[in-house]
Amino acid sequence: MNSLRMKHVLLLLCLGFLATGCQQQVDNPTQTPPTPPTAQAPAPASTANQPQVLPTIDLNIDRATLHTEIAANESQREIGLMYVTKMPDNAGMIFLLPAVSQATFWMKNTLIPLSVAFIDPKGVILDIHDMQPADPTARDQDLPITRSDNDQVAYALETNLHWFALNGIKPGDKIEPGPDAWGKAQP
Repeated sequence: MNSLRMKHVLLLLCLGFLATGCQQQVDNPTQTPPTPPTAQAPAPASTANQPQVLPTIDLNIDRATLHTEIAANESQREIGLMYVTKMPDNAGMIFLLPAVSQATFWMKNTLIPLSVAFIDPKGVILDIHDMQPADPTARDQDLPITRSDNDQVAYALETNLHWFALNGIKPGDKIEPGPDAWGKAQP
């Protein structure tokens, strides 16, 4: 490559970096420039492109039936309903929490509004909260957190926003089948 052409390549690379706001230097002008950072990192392939295959169970609460996925282990609970863009009307996800305590949930990478019921070890709903998707550009420490009102939470059940209210379900209602069946369901 002649000297004049090399200077043009370097000038174009520098202009490209200035246009994207990148301050990184490139030692080798033939090297592919790095991708500029984005406001939100793309979803990991395992969650965005390949939905989780989880065990399911139909839960009955009062006269309503909810087709429910079961998030039983840490990685399943971590991913939860992240990147889901639409959920059927009578669908949800139950989280088998690792210990009975006060529960906290956040909406990181969750794209749809949800309601969450916090449930005691016997399958009785303790309290219900509504949650809205967070700003995708928000830092983790700035994401809103939803906390249970009770410290006896063993399970959490997420549904489409207002599903509990639309079905007349309230704290004190019991879920059937009970928790013994939730850990035994198969994918």
